Amino acid sequence: MIELLRRLHRIRRLGVLGMNRRNGDYILRYNRRHLYPLVDDKLQTKRMAQAAGVAVPDLYAVLASQHDARTAIPRLRRFGDFVLKPAHGSGGDGIMVIAAATPTKFRKISGELVNDDEVRFHCANIVSGMYSFGGHQDVVIVEQRIQFDPLFEPVCYLGVPDLRIIVFLGVPVMAMVRLPTRESDGKANLHQGAVGAGLDLACGITLGGVCRNEPVDHHPDTGNPIAGVSIPGWEGLLAMAVRCAEATGLGYVGVDLVLDRGRGPVLLELNARPGLNIQIANHAPLLPRLQRVEACRGALGDLGQRLRFAMDEFAA
Repeated sequence: MIELLRRLHRIRRLGVLGMNRRNGDYILRYNRRHLYPLVDDKLQTKRMAQAAGVAVPDLYAVLASQHDARTAIPRLRRFGDFVLKPAHGSGGDGIMVIAAATPTKFRKISGELVNDDEVRFHCANIVSGMYSFGGHQDVVIVEQRIQFDPLFEPVCYLGVPDLRIIVFLGVPVMAMVRLPTRESDGKANLHQGAVGAGLDLACGITLGGVCRNEPVDHHPDTGNPIAGVSIPGWEGLLAMAVRCAEATGLGYVGVDLVLDRGRGPVLLELNARPGLNIQIANHAPLLPRLQRVEACRGALGDLGQRLRFAMDEFAA
């Protein structure tokens, strides 16, 4: 017991942000509750981003009822490749990525073949609220499958890697890239087994990684080193994340971007309760950065000044 208390004291002294402090001091304080639907509902997020001039994956269809789910197969087959996701899901749960359609089957990004009944059943589960907050009835979003930039191919197993940038009071404070693995079934979600690689906020170069809360230096499937991948146009990506966060009116937001090989940066989704594993991925505590922004907020002006502040203050 004494050893546990010592470890907890050391974690606090280092400035590691815990869930209770994140919820009480930052989410409750800076995220007004009535704005949550803008990020909790992926359809609203998509429309808000488009109104702000931010690129998003194309919307193919919305399946809003059990009847839509039962009769969707012919429409889905015409799309060829697509993504099925719940409008109110979280953590990647309920997302099915289809890479190709044949006359009798659908092929998932992992290579697994699923039949019409399995896809129909999955859509019905989404509509019934299996993956939504509180189990409430939901809708299925059918949208464009991103063709990810080959930049990450050496450290990615299938799927689409994405960038998570935490923006606080209009300032980027920490970032990572989430890399799909075989275990995560090609999804870029840490709790499903993806790798999180920290990013140097000054230049967008990958640092070490984390998988299942354990530090890793190499991707578990490709075997290639995680550190040293340089993301082009980094300052523009930070600016895009800030614009997305400001469009919501929320003060503490996780912004998830993907790099499409044809379209460039695209907003995937926003999160009003971003997870804390990003600290492990960066081998750095988040709390001192948040406190630094709070202390300097009165002196930070336009977007360019805030970006320069972040890149100078929070370099690896």
